[in-house]
Amino acid sequence: MASYTALQLQGAGTPTEVLSGAKTFTFSNPLSSSAYFTFETTRTGSKQLYDDSSPKNAVGTYASFTGIDSNTLITSSYISSVVVPSGASSFVFTPTSTVAVSSSMLRTTGDTTLTIS
Repeated sequence: MASYTALQLQGAGTPTEVLSGAKTFTFSNPLSSSAYFTFETTRTGSKQLYDDSSPKNAVGTYASFTGIDSNTLITSSYISSVVVPSGASSFVFTPTSTVAVSSSMLRTTGDTTLTIS
């Protein structure tokens, strides 16, 4: 289980831990307004683009949304993003392939914190 502070998740964000199997992403947003969470595969090469060698870390199953409107989830092979409402909320992500350590970045806006378990 890993916990990330709002400071770690702001700006460029923080690298992922290894993600294998079903993982629950639990958010705490203390603000009265919504925030945003983004999970993005690290870009590679001198042009910082995705290419054939880039892992497709955002591919998998997103389920068990609690307090989050699943209709706000936007995904591609490399990025997923969702609106995080005020208060506590969560969803379960099961990647198709193991996500290697530091191969993606985790980012949020506002003062949102994240625990992955």
